[in-house]
Amino acid sequence: MQEKYERQMKKGALDMLVLRLLTEDKKYGYQLIMELREKSGNIFCLKEGTLYPILYRLEEEGLVESRWSEAENKQLPRKYYLMTDKGRQIMCEMYQSWQQIAKGVEQLME
Repeated sequence: MQEKYERQMKKGALDMLVLRLLTEDKKYGYQLIMELREKSGNIFCLKEGTLYPILYRLEEEGLVESRWSEAENKQLPRKYYLMTDKGRQIMCEMYQSWQQIAKGVEQLME
């Protein structure tokens, strides 16, 4: 049962974390999956079926843009995601909200 609740808590942070990774540079889907896993110490281990709907939604909301790369050598073209100015602003607002929520949880759990 713990896994169910853990999944729900993580879900609330995913949009913000994906945006955070895109502040550094453009990235493709699998790259985002691997960085989320590595930088979180295996806390956020997403499957493609979880990540891509997030990326599509963020793109629809104008928070990220996508661009296809050119095929190089034997590498196929990849779809890269980049954060927009609106995405930066919203990510900052999300993080402020997250900090308030975390503070409230800490206060209630003490």
